[in-house]
Amino acid sequence: MSDIHAANPLLQDWNTPYGLPPFDQIKAEHFVPAFEVALPAHLAEIDAIAAQTAAPTFANTLAAFDESGRLNSRISLLFENLTASETSPALQAAEIALAPKLAGHKNAIYLHAGLFARINALYAERSRLDLDPVQLRLLERVHLDFVRAGANLPPQSRARYSAVTERLAALSTQFTQNVLADESGFVLALEDEAALAGLPPFLRASAAAAAQQRGLPPGSHVVTLSPSLAEPFLTFSDRRDLREAVWRGRVARGAHAGSHDNRPVAAEIMALRQEQAQLHGYATYADYQLIDRMAGKPEAVSALLGKVWEPAKAKAQEDRIALTEMARSLGQPTPIAAWDWRYLAEKVRQARYDLDDAELKPYFALDNMIGAMFDCARRLFGISFVEQHGVALHHPDARLWEVRNREDALIGLFIGDNFARASKRSGAWMHIFRSQSGHAGGTLPIVINNNNFAQAAEGVAALLSFDDVRTLFHEFGHGLHGLLSQVKYERLAGTQVLQDYVELPSQIFENWAEEEAVLKQHARHYQTGAAIPTALLEKLKRARQFDQAWATIMYAGPALIDMALHSLPNGSVVDLDAFEAQQCEALGIPQDIGQRHYLSHFQHLFAGSDYAAGYYVYMWAEVLDADAYNAFIEAGDPFQPAIAERLQKHIYSSGNKQDPALAFRAFRGRDPKVEPMLSKRGLI
Repeated sequence: MSDIHAANPLLQDWNTPYGLPPFDQIKAEHFVPAFEVALPAHLAEIDAIAAQTAAPTFANTLAAFDESGRLNSRISLLFENLTASETSPALQAAEIALAPKLAGHKNAIYLHAGLFARINALYAERSRLDLDPVQLRLLERVHLDFVRAGANLPPQSRARYSAVTERLAALSTQFTQNVLADESGFVLALEDEAALAGLPPFLRASAAAAAQQRGLPPGSHVVTLSPSLAEPFLTFSDRRDLREAVWRGRVARGAHAGSHDNRPVAAEIMALRQEQAQLHGYATYADYQLIDRMAGKPEAVSALLGKVWEPAKAKAQEDRIALTEMARSLGQPTPIAAWDWRYLAEKVRQARYDLDDAELKPYFALDNMIGAMFDCARRLFGISFVEQHGVALHHPDARLWEVRNREDALIGLFIGDNFARASKRSGAWMHIFRSQSGHAGGTLPIVINNNNFAQAAEGVAALLSFDDVRTLFHEFGHGLHGLLSQVKYERLAGTQVLQDYVELPSQIFENWAEEEAVLKQHARHYQTGAAIPTALLEKLKRARQFDQAWATIMYAGPALIDMALHSLPNGSVVDLDAFEAQQCEALGIPQDIGQRHYLSHFQHLFAGSDYAAGYYVYMWAEVLDADAYNAFIEAGDPFQPAIAERLQKHIYSSGNKQDPALAFRAFRGRDPKVEPMLSKRGLI
């Protein structure tokens, strides 16, 4: 073993429990030298596949390509997870340094003329190769991956394309780090009792825990821009001036002049994306992106979003009248502003439905809700989760579970990292440390769910809002998609499906968070253990569609702006502020509602390309999920065994083995209908 291998745990065999990364040995400075070994080793494997004298076959080309790069894959997945959920200045520096190198490595593979020639030859003969359906799917998907990455471009264009993608990788990394810098740099001190007015006990406890994390004296309270703290503050704080400060802080992320200004970063990203589209022969970047989506064309996206946009604005006007009346009754200024909407909506909800979010939260302790989602997975899919202690993970907050099937065989590992911290990016997401596949006799997936819930004081249960509960179940749906995967080829395994299909497994699982039987069993008061009262559940059910117009506008507005931005003709110069202002006016986005995401911090669009011209995918998947869950409703049983078996077989376990439209049809027996989604949102 060379000195560099011996000194670097990333390059050694991971003789750890379950083959997990040796987290307690890894340092930021290990990554650059590790990639300096892993990337050439991977490229040597690619060169060897391409250099074979034997004619290309599925086995010696496609299967070999799918199995290549094991060392690079495990290091890359670890690096991606750490930079997202437990970063540091040293890791951020490594991320900036490595971004163009990693993009360059991807280009070296997907623009490899010799390898693509073999893949292209197989693709041309695919109808005569006697491939089984999964092998054919892999060939078609890999061929499309290479074409979309520029392999079919003429040599001079390939060189430029490579430079564009490397620059985009650096810019996306910078965009993410700028948002994190603005989020971690915002702290609003609540200096006296007047500043705490209206905050229920759980929120005061979260604000105290946030102050404690920042080393402030006992008795201090702060609000950060973490959604789990900022959003309830906007809901409950009686201090309109402080609500405005938090709202403006969230809107302004990435829009401050100086080193963290994302506006020029995003503008350059847009210019390079338009150049990408032009090199591929598409009129717009949206056209390029949507060739690999269920939607197919921007017009299909516009048609879906159009079904909700005007009805949501009309319904919001009805809600606005009620909120304005509430503001007047409370002596609050009118017309209302965006930092008033959540606060007044909560007051109206309390008055109209006698439902107080502060009354609900004590029944939604995090541990109980984790138990609820595990129980749903057991009843649906026959899997169990057994927590393991004493195994080193990336942060003390993270927890580890073995995942076992009905025969008690280990099928994967699940890591939950649920709390917000300054070293973790905002939002909620699922990722993997290892993919399921049939390689080497079969590899077990290691899945991680990241959330950003507010942490309570030590020894006190962390309490969730019902929105938090839905987020917990949503990400766990993604986790199940990775854990239940039963696919031979890694390129087709787990969540590697079309982007507007990947949200189906996550969004459909949210439905079980609302099932009365699940809540009666698991929603128990964190102090007394008493089950949630039936009367409270009834209130929750009656209020389910309340303020859905606001939620629809908050989501659909950014989705429409995303599509408009990426539908600009190639060569368009983008002034981010001016474009966003023009779109808000053209769409009629209500100023007293605003948007969930503004372009300067819209990480779905600019932290990578997966959701670029693709923020609509949540609503596309919502059409699928609402219709799919209706199968259980029609059966009168949310755990009906035959339907659950079909759900596992065709949705959760099948990965990308077939076209998603066919997979949905195999589960539901027909194509999806849009009406269940519209009904669920109260728009019909």
